[in-house]
Amino acid sequence: MTMTADEVYAAAPFVRTLGVELDTIGPQEVVGRLPFEHGLSTVGGGLHGGALMGLADGVAAVCAAAQGEPGTLPATVDSTTHFLRPVAGPATATATPVRASGRQVLVEVRVTDESGELCVHVLQTVRLVRPAA
Repeated sequence: MTMTADEVYAAAPFVRTLGVELDTIGPQEVVGRLPFEHGLSTVGGGLHGGALMGLADGVAAVCAAAQGEPGTLPATVDSTTHFLRPVAGPATATATPVRASGRQVLVEVRVTDESGELCVHVLQTVRLVRPAA
């Protein structure tokens, strides 16, 4: 399934509210950026873990949806996040499918800082569901 950033923002308004900018949307890779905003920071001045998890969850859902049949929607059922180092500026998240079946996708997300250092590693299981008629 192919989609545009505007379609993602319409379907998942939180992604836009958080400030995620989707750079690449494709079945093999989804890339999103989260600009640094003071309102998203935490103690020490880095991006808050919740903001980084929101970024990761957003790109993982788009990546999973790109694996599904038209009309299916992503629903995260499991997420494991490892915070490896602070992100003191903008963050970039790259989501790639690890394994996809007809109803479920395992997605890896790597969040890096502006120097390209890995800061957050996320593995998510995303179920693809059909909305109730």
